[in-house]
Amino acid sequence: MQGVCLKFFVSEVQRHGNELLYEWLLEQAKGMGIGGGTALRAVAGFGRHGRLHEEAFFELAGDLPVEIEFLVSTEQAERLLALLKTEGLRLFYVAIPAEYGITE
Repeated sequence: MQGVCLKFFVSEVQRHGNELLYEWLLEQAKGMGIGGGTALRAVAGFGRHGRLHEEAFFELAGDLPVEIEFLVSTEQAERLLALLKTEGLRLFYVAIPAEYGITE
């Protein structure tokens, strides 16, 4: 299948309403019928502000980057991006053309 690898990058503590943003994104995608999604927590990273985020040994609650990834049709990607706009969310994302499927 031809589609899009749609990735979002957020902070692990970022929220939308009362829910962690990455959990909210996964739930919304599931509700839209998207077949799967993954949230990956980074070991370290920095964003547009140039501040390095990394896990410290004694740190209890971090502020590390989380990547949320979906392999979707172009239509599904457009619907998910439209939802984020409706919700007033401004998130950095990457949309990469992708071929995906299941081996036989």
